[in-house]
Amino acid sequence: MTGRPATREERYTAWALWTLAFVALWLTESAVGYTRDESVYFAAAESYAGWFRQLFHSPARAMTDAAIVRAWDYNHEHPALMKTLFGLSHLLFHETLGWMRSATAFRLPAFAMAALVPALSFLLGSALYGRTAGLFAALVFMLVPRQYFNSELACFDLAVAALWLLVVYCFWRALEDTRWGIACGVAFGLALAAKHNALFLPFVLTPFALWRAWSASEGEPETRAWLLRFVGVFASVAVLYGLLVLSLGGGEGFQRKFFLLSPHSLLFVSLAAGGAWTLKGLEKVNTRVTRALVPIAAMAVLGPVIFYLHWPYLWHQPVDRTAWYLAFHAKHNHYAWFYLGTLLREPPFPLAYVLVKTALTVPTSLFVPMVTGFTALAARVLLGQFEKSRAWVPPVTMAEALVGVNAMASILVISHPQVPHFGGVKHWFPSMVFLGLLAGQAVSRGCGALLERLRARWPSVPGLTVSVPVFAVLLAPALVYSARVFPYGTAAYSELAGGLPGAATLGMQRQFWSSHVTGVLPWINEHAKPGARLFLHEVHGGSFRDYQRNGMLRPDLRAVGSPFDADIVAYQYHQEFREFEFNTWQAFGTRTPTMGLYLDETPQVVVYVRPESQP
Repeated sequence: MTGRPATREERYTAWALWTLAFVALWLTESAVGYTRDESVYFAAAESYAGWFRQLFHSPARAMTDAAIVRAWDYNHEHPALMKTLFGLSHLLFHETLGWMRSATAFRLPAFAMAALVPALSFLLGSALYGRTAGLFAALVFMLVPRQYFNSELACFDLAVAALWLLVVYCFWRALEDTRWGIACGVAFGLALAAKHNALFLPFVLTPFALWRAWSASEGEPETRAWLLRFVGVFASVAVLYGLLVLSLGGGEGFQRKFFLLSPHSLLFVSLAAGGAWTLKGLEKVNTRVTRALVPIAAMAVLGPVIFYLHWPYLWHQPVDRTAWYLAFHAKHNHYAWFYLGTLLREPPFPLAYVLVKTALTVPTSLFVPMVTGFTALAARVLLGQFEKSRAWVPPVTMAEALVGVNAMASILVISHPQVPHFGGVKHWFPSMVFLGLLAGQAVSRGCGALLERLRARWPSVPGLTVSVPVFAVLLAPALVYSARVFPYGTAAYSELAGGLPGAATLGMQRQFWSSHVTGVLPWINEHAKPGARLFLHEVHGGSFRDYQRNGMLRPDLRAVGSPFDADIVAYQYHQEFREFEFNTWQAFGTRTPTMGLYLDETPQVVVYVRPESQP
């Protein structure tokens, strides 16, 4: 099955799921602390919004490179789509209308983007596997505590996961409707504008497009000829770009000679023109092949154009600044990370890290269906290779293969031993979306088999008699645990890990990103003396400011950079930062904390008070 449009009932259900997720995130976000990254993005968003104000009042001055750099240089290691939305939302809902506090206004676009995941999961899952599968997939994603936590943040990881899913959904729909191929290119441009993860999407989707086109052109020589011309255009441009790099002395020479009127730009225009020409020729002989290839051409042309247009920082120096951005992520810093009793500081990292981390953080009642769904698909692929088993194994469809490959794509990239391993599980969220779809398929098949057995004895048994209790058994544990651990999502560990205490015993990172400090801020607000000096370990200076301006920390309290200068220290338990606790013991002359945040009796944040500053 390829490209089936959603029914009216499915569209209504998708909108309901989007609304439910958006409202749930909005109603619960006030308890979630500000991560280091998020406060950086808050500041960047305010700076970008200031540029839009200048653009409105003085457009000529705002369009100069000097004005753009002043506003957009901050945090230019990430694209600007989400930060721009954060800033405009803050400008409208907080500064202009005064309808909500600062942090909520920043986070609002993040809620809207994250809510796309359950809605699109339902649409794709329903079309591929049935509505039971689609509904389970939609609910699964938000019931994983770490995924829900990240959905609350004004960050990019959920946004790129949602847009990755949107690109795949548009690609799949394009197999039956050319307009969705253009939408696929637009969605890919937006994904590039959200985060660099999206750069891998063409490598994931192009083989499927060529597979579909080759299969659909079988027995049609003229169609095959046009298909080969299409491939030839792209291959020729790639080869010519490679020759340019070699002839100009490598990457730096290629970069210096790349400007508006250059062979580099001409090749891009040639790619767009050649792609359009071959697609026009294909359309006359085989529309199925045309529909398969339109998304690839649209991603190749519209993706870079949208990426350039969305980011004013690139407008005056697109090549040099894009090259810096790509180089930054190609050589990203390695952050220390505690894993199974080992402090990971530099590559090579453990090959099994991603799989182990996923197993130890996703609630087991959800992880098992994911593994079941993926294993069943992999087994069918394997058995389909042998003649004896091929007859009784249903062949894997292109749509199923598409889901399976996307379920592994991000995981495989991050699993490479040279890729930085930090940030918990957020870097492979795009894979988690598709693992949720496979989990939905496994649950749907299980419900169907059970219902068939029941109807053999009681033919009038309704389907809900099976699906409702199965959903309850699988989803309830995850829901209860998500509620228990909220809002400390980065500390969540599954039953396989033995929960938080078991994970601590295993030597896993207890928490990160500093947001758990909200668990001790009320005590500090109540007991700190006026003007007290605080060392909030791992709390970014911007986060300290955000806690104060959102009413979560008293405005008279002052941030200091060392336990030796502090009256109160809130130490966030990190194996790689134990020296800060030792320094606190030395500075305060005590090893006894005054209070702390303990989850299931596992220390997360401990508070020390200098004896002479005791209330």
